[in-house]
Amino acid sequence: MEIKHKIWLEQDGKVIFGKGRDVLLKAIDECRSLNAAARKLNMSYRAAWGRLRASEERMGIKLVETDPSGKGMHLTEDARSLIAMFDEMDAKISRLLKKAHKELQLHTDVKPREHSSP
Repeated sequence: MEIKHKIWLEQDGKVIFGKGRDVLLKAIDECRSLNAAARKLNMSYRAAWGRLRASEERMGIKLVETDPSGKGMHLTEDARSLIAMFDEMDAKISRLLKKAHKELQLHTDVKPREHSSP
């Protein structure tokens, strides 16, 4: 038995940030390019750009800026703060669920299933 979770932030029923966007921003930070980040994540540039633009519009903040040379991009401080907040929130929830899982195992008779031979 396992407890699973997945979190994301929504506004008016629309996703503004979640694990996928977290990973995308981290890839942009690492690659210094949206195109390279999209390739690294095996997604199209159009999909990556659409998610990035949607998050920026829905939150009303810039998440990336083009480098002065015009040949790359970097994360804004708002993006770095958002990543840190999201990662900490996800870690807290994971710790809470791990504790709940241990407590659940102590208070139930549910045991892992054994595979039977035919």
